[in-house]
Amino acid sequence: MKYIIKNILVIAMVALVTLVGATSCKSTGKMSKKEYKAKVEQAKSDLTAIIDGTTEWSCDEQQTRLDQIKEVDFSKKNPEVVEMIDRAQQAIDACKAEQAQLAEEQRLAEEQRLRELEEANKPKTGIEEYLVRIANSSDTKTSNRLINEALKLFKSPDTPVLILMNNYGDYDKPTTAERYLNYIKDMKKVGVKVNDVKMEDGKISLLELIKK
Repeated sequence: MKYIIKNILVIAMVALVTLVGATSCKSTGKMSKKEYKAKVEQAKSDLTAIIDGTTEWSCDEQQTRLDQIKEVDFSKKNPEVVEMIDRAQQAIDACKAEQAQLAEEQRLAEEQRLRELEEANKPKTGIEEYLVRIANSSDTKTSNRLINEALKLFKSPDTPVLILMNNYGDYDKPTTAERYLNYIKDMKKVGVKVNDVKMEDGKISLLELIKK
């Protein structure tokens, strides 16, 4: 009986020592050669994908994986991995810069879209206000759209436009609605005001302007 009890105590002590040893090994973060070799191979594989741009990970996911790789000290046994880590960080920085540039381009495009939408939703105005808006338009696309809208107020693009030089009845060379609106677009200013408008069937059949 004493022999059996003694054997049980020996087995228990061996088991306790084994458990403590395993726990101690785990807490120190030590890896076996096999585990370390596997980490090196996986790190090289992931770093190569990041450097070559063949991974489907986002910029942030690449950074997360790189940070995980950096947790292992490769400096003593694998300087190649350390060099790859530096190159991978450069690739990720470039990825983030490209992503930021794309986001800025999208922001500017959205601002332009909203400006155009705002312009399109503005209530239709009289010809005098169209002249001002065409002259003050920020880009060719907007000014051309405004010209097309303004031309709808005329009987035709060839509707006569007369420009009164003064109050004494001196006129400048006659022009047409389309030509004058494009002239305003190119000059970027309005030096006239509406003096007289003749209408036919709700459309302008003759526009007389006078210089300010």
